[in-house]
Amino acid sequence: MSELHHECGVAAIYHLPGGDESRLSPDAGRDSISYLLPRMLQDIQNRGQLAAGMTTYNPDRSLILDTMKDIGTVAEVFRLSHRGKSEAIMEAYAGRAAIGHVRYATCGQDDRSYAQPFERQHIHKNKWFSFCFNGQLANYTDLRDRLMKDGEHHLARDTDTEIIMHELGRELTLSANRSLIDVFASAAKKFDGAFSIAILNAKGELLLARDPLGIKPLCYATDGRLFAAASESVALLNLGFDRDAILSVPPGHAILVTPDGIQIERYCETPKPAHCFFEWIYFANVASTLDERSVYLSRTRLGEELARIELSRNQIPIDNDTIVVPVPDTSKAAADAMAYRMRIPSREGLIRNRYSGRTFIEGGRARKAKASSKYTPLREVLDGKRVILVEDSIVRSTTMKVLLHRIRELGGAKEIHVRVACPPIIAPCFYGIDMSTIDELFAPKFLENGMLTEAGQDRMAEQLGCDSLRYLPVESIARAIDLPSNHLCQACITGKYPTPVGQQLYSIAQANHLSGKSDSRTYELNPVV
Repeated sequence: MSELHHECGVAAIYHLPGGDESRLSPDAGRDSISYLLPRMLQDIQNRGQLAAGMTTYNPDRSLILDTMKDIGTVAEVFRLSHRGKSEAIMEAYAGRAAIGHVRYATCGQDDRSYAQPFERQHIHKNKWFSFCFNGQLANYTDLRDRLMKDGEHHLARDTDTEIIMHELGRELTLSANRSLIDVFASAAKKFDGAFSIAILNAKGELLLARDPLGIKPLCYATDGRLFAAASESVALLNLGFDRDAILSVPPGHAILVTPDGIQIERYCETPKPAHCFFEWIYFANVASTLDERSVYLSRTRLGEELARIELSRNQIPIDNDTIVVPVPDTSKAAADAMAYRMRIPSREGLIRNRYSGRTFIEGGRARKAKASSKYTPLREVLDGKRVILVEDSIVRSTTMKVLLHRIRELGGAKEIHVRVACPPIIAPCFYGIDMSTIDELFAPKFLENGMLTEAGQDRMAEQLGCDSLRYLPVESIARAIDLPSNHLCQACITGKYPTPVGQQLYSIAQANHLSGKSDSRTYELNPVV
C-alpha cells in the first residue's frame, strides 16, 4: 500500500558568517553544524522512528548540497554509538547550514528512497534544492492527477513529498529572479492540507514555512549568528537557546535565512488557526511548548478534567485498594494530576520497555506484537487493586486490549476502569496522522446516532475487557490546551475539518464506511477532483 500518511519531524540550523563560533563545538568552527543537527533530530525522535536524514550546505565542496539519509533511528543512521564512524560522517557532511528529518511509515514502506530530505540537483544553484516536511496534503490525489494527465510526467514514488518537490521545481523554472519566499508562496497556493517545511538551496538560502492554519507545529530561535528551527521547542531548548528566545512560526508565515541575515514574512492569507490538538495530547514531547502552550501543563489539565468528571459521577469506590495507573509515558502527567485531585495514589504499575518504540507510529502488522512486549505489569503494585487506568487516547484499540489482559492476568488487578484523557476518535485524519479510514477506528461503531452515550461506552468496555470506560468530552480539550475551540483542528473527534478537501474526503470516507469499501485508504478509493 502506498505511503501517504506520516507524522514526522523537521529541523534546521544555520550559522551565519561572522560572530562568535564557540556555540557550535569545542573542537570545530563554523562547519560543525553537522554535529548539532543529529542532536536536534534525536530530541524529536518521538515523531518518527523509521528513517532519518539530513542535507548540509557547504559552498567549498563540489557537492554544495549533500544529503545523507537511511532507514533507522537517528542513532543508527548517523552511527552515534560508534565514535569513529560518527566523527567521519560529521566531517564528511560538514557545512554552514543543514536541514534534517525523522520519519515513520504507516504501511511498511521501509524504502530508503522514501526517507527525507528529498534533494533535486540542478546546474543552476537557485534550482538545486533539498527539502523535508511534516504533514500531509489532503489534495494529493488531485495534484498527482493534474501532473500526470498529459502523459509527459512520471512519479517515482506515490507520495505527496515528491509532488511538492515537482511543484517547487516548476515554480523555480518559471522565474529565476523571484525570492525563495515568492517561489514557495506560488507553489503553496495549490496545497490543501498541513505542513511545516524546510527548504535549503545551493545558494545558501534556507526557508522555513508553516501552513496557513498552523496545523503542524514549527518553532525557531536565534542567538547571535546561530539560527535554528524545529517541529518542537525541546530540540532548541536542549541546543542551548533560552526558553524566552524560542518562538512559534505564525501560521502562513515563512522565514528566509541567507548569509545576509534573517527575514520573516507572511506568504499567504491566514484565516483563524487550526492547530492540531493531538500534538498536545499525544505526539509532542512533554517538555515542548507549542504555540506558547506547554504540553506538560495541557496534559496536567486533562487529568484535572478527568478528576472533576469522575468525582461528579461518584461511580468508582475510593478506598485503600484504589490506585491510578498511567499508561506510560504520554499519560503520566494526566494520571498524576487526576490522582492528586482525587486524593488517591498514582502508581507506576506498568513499566515501559524503552526499546520497543511507540506502537501508534508503527506499521499496522507490528502493532499487536509490539503491544504485548511494550509494557511489563508490576504485580507488586497491581495485585488485588482497583485500577483506574489513564490512557491519552484509543485509536484502534490494539494496544489497549493486549494491555488490559496483561494487567489482569499478570498484574492481578481485581478491577480495571479505563479513563481516556481525550474524546473518542471518530473520524480519519487527512493532515498527517496515521488514521485514514473510519473502519480502522475503534469508537465509531459504538456511537448512537453519532453520539457517545454511557451505554455505548459500556459496550466498549465489554469488548476491551475492562470494568468500565469513560472518555473526556470534546469541550475539555480547548480548556486543557487553553486555546479557543475554533483555533484547534479537532476533526478526528468532531468530523468537522478546517480545509475544503479535508471535509470532502470525510464525506467519501463515510460513504465508503457505509458501503463496506474501507479496506483501502480514502485517497486510493476516491480521487479528489
